Amino acid sequence: MNISQSSSDEGLNSHLSSPPTPQLVPLNPEGGGKATPPSKNKKVQRMDRGSEEYRLRRERNNMAVKKSRLKSKQKAQDTLQRVNQLKEENERLEAKIKLLTKELSVLKDLFLEHAHNLAESVPQETSAAGQEKST
Repeated sequence: MNISQSSSDEGLNSHLSSPPTPQLVPLNPEGGGKATPPSKNKKVQRMDRGSEEYRLRRERNNMAVKKSRLKSKQKAQDTLQRVNQLKEENERLEAKIKLLTKELSVLKDLFLEHAHNLAESVPQETSAAGQEKST
């Protein structure tokens, strides 16, 4: 490859390479706040704190923050209410489990007693019938 060819290849390669990724720029130089990607169409403007536009933006921001905080507080209250409902339901279900367990125990005892009584009465009849056949 000759020199004239390599320089033309470099020119082509510079056009074919991927564009650089945007860098994140902090909002204020002191490091506070969130970093945001630079805007392509807007130039960063410093607003005069006494201007009407600044006051309107601050007012809108304050309303948005207040709305967000109220929404967050409402969500926390709803979650707490749901937790309390689930606790009450859990207590009711546990009480029902205890009741059904007692009922099952009583029914088992009745069944076993009945089965025991049947078992006692059946062998006597069978043994008596067996003795008759053997004699």
